[in-house]
Amino acid sequence: MATSAIDNQAYPFGTVLTAMVTPFNDAGEVDYALAAKLAQKLVDDGCDGLVVTGTTGETSTLSDEENIQMFRTVVAAVGDRAAVLAGSTTNDTRHSIKLSLAAKEAGVDGVLLTTPYYNKPSQAGVIAHVKAIAEAVELPIMLYDIPGRTGIALAPETIIELAKIPQVIALKDAKADYQSTTTVLANTDLHVYSGDDSLTLPLMAAGAVGVVSVTAHVAAAKYRTLVNAMHAGDLATARTTHFELDAIQRGIMGHIQGAVAAKYGLHWQGVLPNTVVRLPLVAPSDAELDAIRADLREGGWDL
Repeated sequence: MATSAIDNQAYPFGTVLTAMVTPFNDAGEVDYALAAKLAQKLVDDGCDGLVVTGTTGETSTLSDEENIQMFRTVVAAVGDRAAVLAGSTTNDTRHSIKLSLAAKEAGVDGVLLTTPYYNKPSQAGVIAHVKAIAEAVELPIMLYDIPGRTGIALAPETIIELAKIPQVIALKDAKADYQSTTTVLANTDLHVYSGDDSLTLPLMAAGAVGVVSVTAHVAAAKYRTLVNAMHAGDLATARTTHFELDAIQRGIMGHIQGAVAAKYGLHWQGVLPNTVVRLPLVAPSDAELDAIRADLREGGWDL
């Protein structure tokens, strides 16, 4: 068992969240039983929140029925022990509302609301999108700012405006713009989470409350140690753990798409029986696998 989560009801989404992969069987079908076991393992290892069928959960290649069943599965598996957030939003506002209402019925604790991608709305369009979902669904919301995937960034002024919506309580910050994050922290009461695994320590130093991580699939206990240390003001322990995580983060996030790498890491740990992903994701090349293994060995893995 990992060091316990922070005993503080002030953080309804938790402080160490894993953006969960969606396990598939060898035929490429969702393995719900294995998803339940993975969710339980992650909570046992130190997570007090899980994001289900976000980007790392390959949501774009799941049907609505598969998404909804994943929500039900994880809520049933860990809903009394950890917050469950649904990756139930897309670049279609009406579809986002429909899927988020189904997630609410499945018992999730909140919604991870991604910035609309591909159609590249204006900042006013983003605000209207978030307001429409918040008013229709009436669940707590974590905004997701990840311009590297969506094509547009949330301006700090936009986040400050969105923070006025009662349901908007948190931000997953994957923009790697420290000044923007500082402005948001200085002007809102949002619970900010690092969306970049390697920036957990510096963002928490500015006031972030935790991390939504992919690397936590294979290192949740270390993230729990780091986050607890930062909350306790123990910078020395946090810094040591930050350095211990460096090579593992590079291995999981530095070479290939995170869902693919996480599944290989879990497979090497004996947690997943395979590494199946859905197209357009594909298996790594031998050279990519060699690079990942080298980093993980540097991080202490026996591979």
